[in-house]
Amino acid sequence: MTLNNTHDDWWKQAVVYQVYPRSFRDANGDGLGDIAGVTAQMGYLKKLGVDAVWLSPFYPSELADGGYDVIDYRNVDPRLGTLDDFDAMLEAAHTAGLKVIVDIVPNHTSNLHPWFQAALAAAPGSAERDRYIFRHGEGEHGELPPNNWQSLFGGPAWEPVGGGEWYLHLFTKEQPDLNWKDQDVHDDFKRTLRFWSDRGVDGFRIDVAHGLAKDLDSRPLKELERWSVGGDQSHDGTHPLWDRPEVHDIYREWNAVFNEYDPPRFAVGEAWIVPEHQHLYASKDELGQVFNFEFAKADWFADEFRTAIVEGLASADEAKSTTTWVMSNHDVCRHASRYGLPQVRTNGYHVLANDWLLRSGTTYPEDCELGARRARAAILMELGLPGSVYVYEGEELGLPEVATIPWDHLEDPVAFNTDHGDAQKGRDGCRVPLPWVAADRPRPADWDPRFGTGASFGFSSAPADGSVPADPHLPQPLWYADYAADAEDADDTSMLNLYRRALHWRQDHLTPTGDLSLAWLGDDVLDPGESDVIAYARPAVDGDRFACIVNFGPSPVELPHGDIVLRSTAFDGYSLPVDAAVWMRI
Repeated sequence: MTLNNTHDDWWKQAVVYQVYPRSFRDANGDGLGDIAGVTAQMGYLKKLGVDAVWLSPFYPSELADGGYDVIDYRNVDPRLGTLDDFDAMLEAAHTAGLKVIVDIVPNHTSNLHPWFQAALAAAPGSAERDRYIFRHGEGEHGELPPNNWQSLFGGPAWEPVGGGEWYLHLFTKEQPDLNWKDQDVHDDFKRTLRFWSDRGVDGFRIDVAHGLAKDLDSRPLKELERWSVGGDQSHDGTHPLWDRPEVHDIYREWNAVFNEYDPPRFAVGEAWIVPEHQHLYASKDELGQVFNFEFAKADWFADEFRTAIVEGLASADEAKSTTTWVMSNHDVCRHASRYGLPQVRTNGYHVLANDWLLRSGTTYPEDCELGARRARAAILMELGLPGSVYVYEGEELGLPEVATIPWDHLEDPVAFNTDHGDAQKGRDGCRVPLPWVAADRPRPADWDPRFGTGASFGFSSAPADGSVPADPHLPQPLWYADYAADAEDADDTSMLNLYRRALHWRQDHLTPTGDLSLAWLGDDVLDPGESDVIAYARPAVDGDRFACIVNFGPSPVELPHGDIVLRSTAFDGYSLPVDAAVWMRI
């Protein structure tokens, strides 16, 4: 067990590894990752040096949205295993000294959830329908949607059910939004939190944490059309759908449930909100932590990362908590590719990356070598910061985005529901199953020579009956062999071994101090005017002063005198190359 995990507030400085279960490891050869696959790789995760494992949804689901359309919040999808498998995985994690976090999806259920099926069978105005958001449509007979809102995944946000009645779904039509004004909803989710906590789960990641409370009644729905579903983040709490003040009442209820346990459970919120509201969700009376997505939004510009760091630390200080640092997850293009694309300032985030994906990687040149170099520098910048770090599966291998998945093999509903100016290819490129064994190389497939079939780079084990494993649920490119875990394990210079060294050094030299302060290095250490450099210092054990220096600029930077303990790339002397980072004692 890491020293950090011996503390009740372990999550404040934890390194958390996100597992997307369907793409992590397949233990039974059906082409779909499963709970037993996570158990099988627990030794890998322990050796990596993380504190905790976060599992994206593994609940029964029709996979309309990659498992985020939940049919039963207190069970395991039969394709991924059983509750016994989950308990075995949990025991293996705890034996390895790792904590376990599970995803909670409280904004919506699956349309196959028993509650929604009961709502469809019940009359308008019934208690069953009150658990969701039903409204009568416009037009003489309610034949038109209640207003013109478009869902985040494309198409109308209202779905008809007959009799002039419609239900709201901010995501796919298979994900009806819950009505958090209904007491049944409150009570059932508290039961879910207790169910997993009683089994030994250590914490929760809250999906769409800013979306639960909605105000669709104080004004006519047609009047609410001036707020779009995917519109600007609200600074004043007036948006009818997002980041409303009433959402904090829900999390104060949940906090009371967390405190029923010893040690108390915690949660981290996925809340795409303005930075000045992060502290509300992360307070000790609510979830405890919230994702700092400003860090994940940043392109390869020093000022964008510096702003994200400053705002993240300020929000954490206001919440009396710690911030989180994250570069990639299951919803965004992998950062090794983002950093390897042309860096152009835009009004939105990941604009070039999304356009590049939409056109299957043909719009802009991807410099994989440059992206990897920057990703190596970025992980040193991230792991040196105070707070928690969330690592997405495969980023420790340096995996780029798979931009070339043929459209007829995609799974993400975003690809099929968006069009015209809002068209997106979706998130499948970051969800391709991981490569574990380089020699388990697929043979080229007839339909696309860039992909293979018949093997899976060790992702799938042979079925118990000795038959050939099924192809992975998303196709793996043949260049995955270069990123396989066993190949990187044997290469001392690989991304995997850089992650291991950095994680263990952090565990041994930074985390034990308990000191969350950070000081920016100024002209007394670096040459004046180095605006393209991020340089900060923190206390380390034994009274040492730790420094992280990252060079975003066009030319090398002279380093201060000190002991270099880790380099993102090889170099001699004290001249830090472009797109590189170092850890030092100064």
